[in-house]
Amino acid sequence: MTTDTPDVPGTPGPAGPDGYDPDFLGVPVPLPRPAGTAARPLVELPSTHFTVLLDPARRLAAAAACTVDGARLLDLPRSEGWRLDPRVPADQQAGEELYARNDLDRGHLVRRLDPVWGEPAEARAAERDTFTYPNAAPQASGFNQSRELWLGLEDHVLEHAGAVDVRLVVLTGPVLADDDPTYRGVQVPRLFWKVVAWAVPDDGGDGVRPAAVAHVLDQTPQLADVDLREAEARAQRVDAPPPLGPFRTFAVPVADVASLTGLDLGPLVGADLLAVPAGAGAGPRARWSPLTSLADVPLRRP
Repeated sequence: MTTDTPDVPGTPGPAGPDGYDPDFLGVPVPLPRPAGTAARPLVELPSTHFTVLLDPARRLAAAAACTVDGARLLDLPRSEGWRLDPRVPADQQAGEELYARNDLDRGHLVRRLDPVWGEPAEARAAERDTFTYPNAAPQASGFNQSRELWLGLEDHVLEHAGAVDVRLVVLTGPVLADDDPTYRGVQVPRLFWKVVAWAVPDDGGDGVRPAAVAHVLDQTPQLADVDLREAEARAQRVDAPPPLGPFRTFAVPVADVASLTGLDLGPLVGADLLAVPAGAGAGPRARWSPLTSLADVPLRRP
């Protein structure tokens, strides 16, 4: 995968939005980049305080990276309506036609309020920017316990991880697998991932170094056994949603996210604070810890 940046900005202004800041934590955390040489090209879409890396062949984001200033967050009203991003052709992004008349949510990749910080006008622009379709991915609806765990990881880190200046970097996206099931012309991801990073004091010095944790959200149990074409036909006949969900949430090594996605996550693999269970096997799933509450996030000391 290579990355290209369109010329047309998504947010009004003479130069457009700056997007994700890799130096936000005081220690470099680069934008995720494809690790291989034979992968599909990505399109870089900078927005206010975040950047989306769109895979136009899949019509979904491969990754998104956001900066969160916990000391300057604002609570703003929700914007009305999702919209296509004018910087890329409509046929390269999954729009309203994917989500109409079914039980698929437009799942925010960058959480609506994560980039909403700073001056009021800046925060309002960031909130609006989260409602472009490249920042959405199809997820089964229903805010069950696992979904709440997924949405609450950033809050948990801000409250409990001792982040310097309560600043976070959040990297997130779907796992775009070749065998994902197809629905309305779009392959629906079965797994989603999130890596949250922050700065901690460096041992024996005045500087800082990164710390990170990762989660995977799995909606495979239902998707694996659902004929999505039949589900769509049934929805058209009786206005019934396709039977997608439930979610399962796991704490996972950052290295496993890099392996699943084919993305280079830079220094975050070595900054992982996941305490791998004793006796865990060599396979990736053996290192994954299912979560029932945020108190279960298995962190070791930085």
